[in-house]
Amino acid sequence: MARRKKGQPVHGWVIVDKPQGVTSTQVVGAVRRIFDAQKAGHAGTLDPMATGVLAVALGEATKTVPFAMDADKTYRFTAHWGEARDTDDAEGRVTATSDVRPTREQIEAMLPRFTGELTQTPPAYSAIKVQGERAYDLAREGEAVELAPRNVEVYEARLVEIPDPDHAVFEILCGKGTYVRAWVRDLALALGTVGHVSQLRRTRVGAFEEKDSCPLAMEGSSMHIPAAFEHLRPIATALDGIPALAVTGPDAVRLRSGNPILIRANQFARIAESQPEGDDLQGLSVYLHTTEGEPVALAEFAQGELRPFRVFNL
Repeated sequence: MARRKKGQPVHGWVIVDKPQGVTSTQVVGAVRRIFDAQKAGHAGTLDPMATGVLAVALGEATKTVPFAMDADKTYRFTAHWGEARDTDDAEGRVTATSDVRPTREQIEAMLPRFTGELTQTPPAYSAIKVQGERAYDLAREGEAVELAPRNVEVYEARLVEIPDPDHAVFEILCGKGTYVRAWVRDLALALGTVGHVSQLRRTRVGAFEEKDSCPLAMEGSSMHIPAAFEHLRPIATALDGIPALAVTGPDAVRLRSGNPILIRANQFARIAESQPEGDDLQGLSVYLHTTEGEPVALAEFAQGELRPFRVFNL
């Protein structure tokens, strides 16, 4: 007899406004306990120092995490000029100083170089794995961590304000894998100084926005969400921008068994209309649901069929 899973079959997304000073893992654990959910995950780590949007998936929503991870993100943050730190943020040890303070004109003239496709070396203190170990664990143990540069994309970057000569507030819209700490570190060097991130807030992850987030209240050593279940969002919330199709009862049964279904002419037309003209539909991901709106599967369009690769067991 199969062992019964601990917790309740709770499915959906909770958009948490992560407080400062706790890890993303702690937040996920707290949300899981609050909902007594069988399983949980999140769509992109926030450093303990950072605040803002942390999207937590419960139950079958964890199967949509990769789509949220791949989504664009928006950050608002403060750069502190004149001090480099080993973590590239305010929690690290000072490794270099500079008396140079860039002007508004210098910063704005440099921003085009830090917008678009960039080659970026992640901070040594990051969650990237090196031979099976997290880079930040190795760095904390005093090991020299060398991470390979990677290509990232910053779609928009703007200078919001300069509250004083030592600080500048920015906002960027970026793609997957972009490190704000590395962006500030590299921008400072390009401006002839050094710098680190002193404040960081994520304001959006794909369809998950700051205005939709719920507070995670601290009570002693525990956390709670007021009126928690009011903040539980549908599984499909993370699938914004992915074509969606309703399927009939018999097709839903086949898909939930892991079998493909033939795509009908009207379904093909709907998928084609949702994509830019001339795009190849082969390999396109499609979200399938019943006519009542219940999630069925994520499927791939291939050779006239819809082939499920993630089935929702509700």
